[in-house]
Amino acid sequence: MLDMHSLNKQYIGGKWRDGNSRNILVDKNPYSGKTLTEFRMADTNDVDEAYKSAQEAMEKWNQINPYKQRDILEKAISYIEEHEDTITDFIIDELGGTRVKAAFEIGLVKDIIKEASTFPLKKEGKILPSVENGKENRLYRMPAGVVGVISPFNFPFFLSIKSVAPAIGAGNGVVLKAHEETPIMGGTLIASIFEQAGIPDGLFNVVATDISEIGDHFVEHPIPRIMSFTGSTKVGSHIGQLAIKNFKKPILELGGNSAFIVLDDADIDYAVNAAAFSRFTHQGQICMSANRILVDQAIYDEFISRFKKKVSALKTGDPRDPDTVIGPVVNENAANHLRDTIAKGIEQGANPVLHGDISGNLVEPTILTDVTPDMAVAQEELFGPVVSVMPFSGDEEAIEIANNSKFGLSGAVHTAHSERGTELAKRIHTGMIHVNDITINDEPIVAFGGEKHSGLGRLNGQWSLEEFTTLKWISVNYQKRQFPY
Repeated sequence: MLDMHSLNKQYIGGKWRDGNSRNILVDKNPYSGKTLTEFRMADTNDVDEAYKSAQEAMEKWNQINPYKQRDILEKAISYIEEHEDTITDFIIDELGGTRVKAAFEIGLVKDIIKEASTFPLKKEGKILPSVENGKENRLYRMPAGVVGVISPFNFPFFLSIKSVAPAIGAGNGVVLKAHEETPIMGGTLIASIFEQAGIPDGLFNVVATDISEIGDHFVEHPIPRIMSFTGSTKVGSHIGQLAIKNFKKPILELGGNSAFIVLDDADIDYAVNAAAFSRFTHQGQICMSANRILVDQAIYDEFISRFKKKVSALKTGDPRDPDTVIGPVVNENAANHLRDTIAKGIEQGANPVLHGDISGNLVEPTILTDVTPDMAVAQEELFGPVVSVMPFSGDEEAIEIANNSKFGLSGAVHTAHSERGTELAKRIHTGMIHVNDITINDEPIVAFGGEKHSGLGRLNGQWSLEEFTTLKWISVNYQKRQFPY
């Protein structure tokens, strides 16, 4: 039976066991505050064993026929489908996600595993001509080596598997460090899924621990060749620097400050609905969430009126209630940070046309209007149900404001003329931007990643295969070469 109390162990070398630390990781429901389960934390020795297991199991995995590897990965999807109701409950209880959020996340997970299951059959090489007579140049696409994955708390199921499944499909061993707020959804549940699918023991390992326990050991360990991190820009910068210092490749999916641009000819009602979804899905705790809504001055007042009405109707509360749109933020620190951020925005001159209450981890939506680009609420990633609305006059000013950010992850442009929107979108310095759509998009075969402080690298489809493999040049000389001496 799949339940949380069967998943409160480390998964190392194909074995379920307690960590060797004396410290306990308490896993709590962010809505009720109830303890869901407890973990005995992993220590640095556990991390060592996990990496060694992944390295040893790689050889066995890569001796399996690629078609069989594909079949094993596809079994993971079947396991998820069989336990979808239970997984939905886990997302609600451990993340505070709503049922809509749970369905969205589970769908993304199944799609990315389906794509990763094709990787064993896509590791194509090349034979290239040589400048030397009788010589053949071969390029082999090889697994890069053991991959360390560090997952976030907001979409831990998907954003862990987004790296884990492609890395395994490409032939690598993996060690996943789950976020301390979501050790099951971002860790041990995934271990259970791949264990049931039939991957070799040790190929995939999960450690549930805390940075206060292991420090930088997970990143600096000599075995992993790639470090894939999803989380804040501040932490990502530190991890990236450590990785480069230790000659590992960093793949970083970091913060965002996405601009949702509403041009003067946009369908206002449609833009309002898209903006609400872009900002308030999963309490705004998504890196691609619309942080800044930019509205042409010609329709600014009308947009504000309709947007306020829309957002005011969004129910905040128990995520188990099917009518709830906004559940709890991850913890009390996050709620307090949002309280301080709102207060600072108002102090700097923002107008709270909607000012939600904050009670425990429940943060009702807040809309700040008349925001200027220099305000903290326009420059910082808010990561909660708070949004800034900013006026602009004409397309050029919209582009200028949108690009006034150190981030460059996602965005959206709304207009009656799609080519006008496309031309504007080309000029926004961001890795992804969507015309007449929401800012939150992720598709299994489309390159995903940010510019500037929003990350390094691209994932999904062929880009994930390239990120998690390396090319080896083997030349074969079929005749004796003539040497000058």
